Amino acid sequence: MVEDYLTDRDQEEALRNWWKENWKWILAGIALGLGLLAAYQYWQTYRDQRASAAAKVYADLQKALTGNDLDQANRLLTDLSNDHAKSGYTQQGHLLLAKRDAEAGKFDDAMKHLRAVVDTSGDEELAQVARLRLARLLIQTGKHDEVLQLLNVEKAGAFAAQAHEIRGDALVAKGDAQGARAEFAAALAPDAKGQVDRPTVELKLRDVGGEVPAAPAKPAPAAAAKGDS
Repeated sequence: MVEDYLTDRDQEEALRNWWKENWKWILAGIALGLGLLAAYQYWQTYRDQRASAAAKVYADLQKALTGNDLDQANRLLTDLSNDHAKSGYTQQGHLLLAKRDAEAGKFDDAMKHLRAVVDTSGDEELAQVARLRLARLLIQTGKHDEVLQLLNVEKAGAFAAQAHEIRGDALVAKGDAQGARAEFAAALAPDAKGQVDRPTVELKLRDVGGEVPAAPAKPAPAAAAKGDS
């Protein structure tokens, strides 16, 4: 290597020249690295603070519901929606208010909360839960065609079997026994994703003149190992 043929003084001079030519770039790189680290730490702190703030408002909302103060609960949910629109706490707050409104027979208010989760949740499973609950309320309010538009079985994932069942309920309400049979049978199919209350769906299928498919075979229990004789 070239360094092997340089004297100590030559090497020092080469190092000084290299530093003179590159020190600005080196310091700029260090400054950039420190700046990125500081920005990342700031973002982490900011995100943690935001999550803590949302959690506190959600806890207050739960407390308001426990005390049956629905006005306060709705005000707190508005605060959550305004300040933490994408937070899971906001979505859970909508689900809590939807449940309370549905129990009180305030179906329009309950559906408003459920639609908010369907439209804004970044958690697809949570959105599907809200979509199924919304569909059941739509059936109760006579909006059967809207149920069929809302529940896309192909996109329901692990909730496909439940979606088939609810679609079947909507078709029964519409007087479409043939369509209901197909949906209930699909909900009971061995390859259907998700789970339903099988005896209940079987009863629904029989009520519309359908034939219940055989239940999936259960795996045989493993044979007990024989002991040494």
